Amino acid sequence: MSIYRILFLDLDDTLYPSTCGLWQAIGDRIITFMTDRLDISSQKANELRKDYYQAYGTTLNGLRLHHNVDPLDYLDFVHDVPIDAFLQPDPALREMLTNVVQKRVIFTNASCDHAERVLNRLDIAKQIDQVIDIITLDYHNKPEPSAYSRALSLTGEIDPSACLLVDDRSRNLIPGGAMGMTTVLVGEEDPDPSIDFQINIITQLTHTVPGLDHLDKCTERTTLEE
Repeated sequence: MSIYRILFLDLDDTLYPSTCGLWQAIGDRIITFMTDRLDISSQKANELRKDYYQAYGTTLNGLRLHHNVDPLDYLDFVHDVPIDAFLQPDPALREMLTNVVQKRVIFTNASCDHAERVLNRLDIAKQIDQVIDIITLDYHNKPEPSAYSRALSLTGEIDPSACLLVDDRSRNLIPGGAMGMTTVLVGEEDPDPSIDFQINIITQLTHTVPGLDHLDKCTERTTLEE
């Protein structure tokens, strides 16, 4: 029996390689949005984007707080990128997620619409049990501690220690770890000492984390109740 019941998975740069260019394309759209809506230069937009990310965890919440930006307008605009040009179906990831018995939950600072497009392109939409996006969280985003407690509540789980949290940024893992979640960093970022595990790519997850049960290929997956 696994000690984990919930597998929280970040989306962008976690479920696919950061080198594919998708996040860069989204970043370019963020700068375009800021220059158009705020009537500022690209240089100023870049500066504000960095400042807001450091202060609030997302550019969006800085824009909401300081410029009264419509969050849905922002999310629709910045995620309007040709995902098919950057991502391909990932059979190895699909197989890994199919065999995981934990409840598989996307926990993202992006929108549900963007998450669904990414999941469909990777061909893993059927392997995901729940998507928790920034809208569902009422714009409480990682790394705000409130985002993690809200996400936990939305899964129906009450025990943080029953959760495995996977992300490509240490700063997004630290609050979950402080709550008692086991944390896994994906990618080459230097990990905070508090991070429990680090893997290069997401498909290494089940081979790296002890206690993350997965089924034999011929065994039917047990559906977990939400």
